[in-house]
Amino acid sequence: MKTNRLFFIDAVRAFAIIMMLQGHFIDTLLAPEYRNMNSLAFKLWSYFRGITAPTFFTISGIVFTYLLMKSKKKGLAPERIRKGLMRGLLLIAIGYGLRTPILEWLTGTFSNSFLAVDVLHCIGLSIIITVGIYYLTFKKSLIFSILMLLIGISIFTMEPWYRELDTTGIPIIFANYLTKSNGSVFTILPWMGYMAIGAFIASLFYRFVGREKFKPVLVSGFMVVGTVLIYNSSYLFMKLYYTTDVLLFKQVAYYNYLFTRLGNVLILLGLFYALEKFLKNQMIFKIGQKTLSIYVIHFVIIYGSLTGLGLSPFLGRSLNPYQAAAGAVLFIIIVCWISLYGIKTNAFIYKKLRNKFKKLNGLKS
Repeated sequence: MKTNRLFFIDAVRAFAIIMMLQGHFIDTLLAPEYRNMNSLAFKLWSYFRGITAPTFFTISGIVFTYLLMKSKKKGLAPERIRKGLMRGLLLIAIGYGLRTPILEWLTGTFSNSFLAVDVLHCIGLSIIITVGIYYLTFKKSLIFSILMLLIGISIFTMEPWYRELDTTGIPIIFANYLTKSNGSVFTILPWMGYMAIGAFIASLFYRFVGREKFKPVLVSGFMVVGTVLIYNSSYLFMKLYYTTDVLLFKQVAYYNYLFTRLGNVLILLGLFYALEKFLKNQMIFKIGQKTLSIYVIHFVIIYGSLTGLGLSPFLGRSLNPYQAAAGAVLFIIIVCWISLYGIKTNAFIYKKLRNKFKKLNGLKS
């Protein structure tokens, strides 16, 4: 029986979460004297680490939106919209929960550090925004697709305008979604842009997957657009600046990390989609399906979330490159094993928190 399941997406998710694990481990524990951009190995590691977050956000946008749009065909759109809103709120709650300094609070020490925004907060809020836009354009899926593409491009293009955004007067709990000045690691701008682009890509799959020649056309499109974004997007923005005399285009061209990273993501998607038949592996599937569990477990082990007992407080930046590389491999194996075969994190954390949110909102499980 033919299925429209996007198997390559699980492979990309598995790749992204593994890259995140090694990236966080090495970045947290590698000694400062080995962080030399003149070193080819460190330079390559830094470059590929920079692809991880854009890939993760884009893939999240693809997965969530594809399931959301498919639910319309099955007549399950209201339920999927409700679940989407709940999932967004849940991710935000888990994000805050992982940063809650319980031991500090027990000793009477209170600070605003736990209000800092990280990847889960931004994905959660992006999901909620995507659901809202989908609901408003429910009867016109084409408008939804075009709107998400325009939102993604606009967020990236206007980055110079909000790069140093002044959040004075905004309550810190909201300001942290807009600025890193209070310790936030990610902010909704520009990262919502990758989710929006992911939503647009999902709409392409929703409309055309299964059609003849769709796959080679899309793979070629990923490769061509990705290459143009990496090598020519700055040049194109400068051409726009010379043509229109709009300073914004010049500012984007001179600090063009968002579009180039998007180019990296598109090429990665193209490669994985082209090689999809070789990636239908049960282990890859399981890892790709357990990204939330893996994220929670790795956060606790590295940063000592909740308990204060983690690798970062004990080891700090003290490892040499060989120790860091070997430790990263071992760390990946341990975290994945715990998530897949150890404690059932999804069952004990994700599902239970989701049910609590449902009860708080008066919704049935």
